[in-house]
Amino acid sequence: MRTPLCEAFGIEYPIFAFTPSEHVAAAVSRAGGLGVLGCVRFNDPDELDRTLSWLDENTDGKPYGVDIVMPMNIPTEGSHVDLQSLIPEEHLTFVERTLQQLGVPPLPEGEGRDGVLGWLHSVARSHLDVSLKHRPVLIANALGSPPKDVIDLCHEHGVQVAALAGAAKHALSHVANGVDIIVAQGYEAGGHTGEVASMVLTPDIVDAVGPDVPVLGAGGIGSGRQIAASLALGAQGVWTGSIWLGTEEYQNLQANAGWTTAFTRATSSDTVRTKIYTGKPARLLKTKWTEAWAQPDAPSALPMPLQNLLVADAHNRINASGDPDVIAMPIGQIVGRMNEVRPVADVVADLVAEFEEAARRLGDVASA
Repeated sequence: MRTPLCEAFGIEYPIFAFTPSEHVAAAVSRAGGLGVLGCVRFNDPDELDRTLSWLDENTDGKPYGVDIVMPMNIPTEGSHVDLQSLIPEEHLTFVERTLQQLGVPPLPEGEGRDGVLGWLHSVARSHLDVSLKHRPVLIANALGSPPKDVIDLCHEHGVQVAALAGAAKHALSHVANGVDIIVAQGYEAGGHTGEVASMVLTPDIVDAVGPDVPVLGAGGIGSGRQIAASLALGAQGVWTGSIWLGTEEYQNLQANAGWTTAFTRATSSDTVRTKIYTGKPARLLKTKWTEAWAQPDAPSALPMPLQNLLVADAHNRINASGDPDVIAMPIGQIVGRMNEVRPVADVVADLVAEFEEAARRLGDVASA
């Protein structure tokens, strides 16, 4: 399972693993893939700095990446306007009423926070500045192309830039802006995702950008057979996310029996694509919380970053309650195959073994 990206990044397998957990990212890198740490949860740049220092020391010298959330167009958020004041009272009332109806208790006094500030452009800039003081080999942007000066700064530091795309036209725009690697994010994916399924999207993007631009297949990838399929469609590697939520190492970040119950019992039909998490379409686990937002009396989701500021404390309360019927979890349709909690190293080993088996089977078919 070696492609040109393995040589470019000094990795054994072209398996890129997005995760909000530094423990998962480190374990994936140690196992031969490329762990990519999601930075959006870090409100405090100093906390991110400490976390990246931990990654520097716990990856056995192997490479890793970071993922930021930065719109290409620079907004004025947070400079002259109190963002909380822009949230309508009806939305605040709906959230509190829904939490009460679902039996979600408040957090203990002093716990919780106003929102995940990593969704703000200014905070994402600080994430970039901190990251470039460490040794990532890749900066990925979850919102497509970052601003041109950000791409240039990464290149000055010898760091490649990846950007997610849900359509071929988006991929072409990313390449024109100087992005090095395109992540073809299919409809099946967890979190932010477009409207085209991976089987169609990956070859569309591969053909659009040409052979000189590496493409990572993403969306619904949780087995070696699916990696083989993605490479057969022209990708040079895969971008994975949801499967790492079901690992032992992830429990260091989200130790919650309700969380584990929620994903291990879910089927591939138990997700929904909605704007209620961030204000942009994202795939979540279908629960009583997502169903409440789909009712006729529910307000429409607010634009990013207001929606996240609205629901962040609610998500903290929901996740702390441990109720699997309510849990707020971004996750892809691959959740139907996530039936047990396993170590990262075992997941990687199984991905590789199943890929090799699929490749042999295809070789037999071709030779016949």
